[in-house]
Amino acid sequence: MSGAAPALSVRRLRKSFGAVVAVDEVSLDAAPGEFLSLLGPSGCGKSTLLRMIAGLVEPDGGQVVLAGEDITRVAVHRRNLGLVFQSYALFPHMTVLENVAFGLRRRGVGEALLGPRVERMLELVRLGPLGARYPRELSGGQQQRVALARALVTEPGVLLLDEPLSNLDALLRDEMRVELKRLQERLGTTMIFVTHDQAEALILSDRVVVMERGRVEQVGRPEEVYRRPATPFVARFLGRANFLTGTVAGSEADRTVVALEGGDLSIVAGARPGLAPGQPVHAVIRQESIRLEPPGADAGANHFAATIVFHAFAGQAHHYVVQLANGRELEVATPGAAVPLARGARTFVAWRPDDVVLLPGGEPGPGGAR
Repeated sequence: MSGAAPALSVRRLRKSFGAVVAVDEVSLDAAPGEFLSLLGPSGCGKSTLLRMIAGLVEPDGGQVVLAGEDITRVAVHRRNLGLVFQSYALFPHMTVLENVAFGLRRRGVGEALLGPRVERMLELVRLGPLGARYPRELSGGQQQRVALARALVTEPGVLLLDEPLSNLDALLRDEMRVELKRLQERLGTTMIFVTHDQAEALILSDRVVVMERGRVEQVGRPEEVYRRPATPFVARFLGRANFLTGTVAGSEADRTVVALEGGDLSIVAGARPGLAPGQPVHAVIRQESIRLEPPGADAGANHFAATIVFHAFAGQAHHYVVQLANGRELEVATPGAAVPLARGARTFVAWRPDDVVLLPGGEPGPGGAR
């Protein structure tokens, strides 16, 4: 996808509702064939941004460019965009086939061409035998696939999806994630997907745009934004992490030493150029990056005696809270197949220096370690 002109670009797009700034000078590109997710909590501006791209909300400033054409003031129906929303908005009096054909008929596509295109799209979304049914005769997942087929059959330049899976139950939502990603890869359609569900964004996306308070906090591949968050907000919003506040005590070519707040403990992180001794930092350590090791294990950097004070089994993982000798607590996640440790058990915690993400201090760190 790199090197090609963007399928869609937004440039310094902004929108306010009264005194509330919903979208604040946002710029980003979606490459041809890319699955780009806008991720953030409710009220962060992601849906407003998507609706400005769609033409449903008029921006206060900035540009929307589709395939090199400025469409900022172009009417909704004249933008070569597909739209799928949380409510599927299927026509209840039309069959599945008629729903999917609706957009093509509005564009004046003749029956000779329309029929094969609709049938092909129904086959792609695995609804071929259900063309004569009405929406009320379909499951939630089938209705969602009809909405996708109706949007895709017109071959839009970009497909916009606003929380399209949020009305489905957990199991069906998991299945539809796979369906949607496979369909997108097969068709090569550029998709911009709004969600507040971090797992959804990580599973589906080529890149994730993390938003907060109308601004873009970070853009990157799922692994990048998860493992190397750029801000405390991104670290907090994606996954669960321990936040340890301290100051840089010293650095060498391959390591940075952080003296934790209270002066009772130091940890080692990988090299972080640009951090000076004495500078406040947040040390972010993912729960799953921490190992539980038996007493007597080889000690090294970031190796501390601990006691189990809480345990819960969550299927794929055991979740622990451990207390270090100085009273500090950390949250730990270990594989679900491991033999669990009982509350009160003595253990050691350890993690690699490279698993510590250092972020400049100044912004209050969220919870996760006590």
